[in-house]
Amino acid sequence: MQSALPLQFLSSIERLEHLLGVHYVVVPKTTIELLGKGGSRRFICSVNDKTSWHCGLVALNQGDYYITVSNQRMKELGIKHGDKVKVVLSEDDSEFGMEMPEELFELLQQDEEGSRRFYLLRPGFQRYIIHYVAGVKNPALKLERAIMLIGNLKMLQPGKEQFRELLGKPPLEK
Repeated sequence: MQSALPLQFLSSIERLEHLLGVHYVVVPKTTIELLGKGGSRRFICSVNDKTSWHCGLVALNQGDYYITVSNQRMKELGIKHGDKVKVVLSEDDSEFGMEMPEELFELLQQDEEGSRRFYLLRPGFQRYIIHYVAGVKNPALKLERAIMLIGNLKMLQPGKEQFRELLGKPPLEK
């Protein structure tokens, strides 16, 4: 059963102390039931009709789920721990569940082997690369990050990629 989106609900801003104080909104069980078994579905999350972002649901415990809210978004929204918020979840029909930086897109257009290897990755690895490249504002740094990650990716054994190795770091010893 897949729901008709968008879905709206009220929640509060909570904090996961064991994850260095990460803030989140709880997605009510009634909303989860309406969403059905979506597995790794991606959504656009809007809070208080002010800002929106690409997101996924994260399992909390005993059937509960949450959506993280970055400190930057908390500031943009003018909210703090304990505040009540209105959340709207819409379907995310983007290819990767987030916007791809132009610099990475252009590199993949020009690097056939890099593009082939990128599209062989699991969606979470693809999003990791996109997120890492998009993590800086300077276009030259974005391009530098894209070149490094795709260059490292091409040197790794397909299907055995690790995040550390994508960053050029040695694998952890076992």
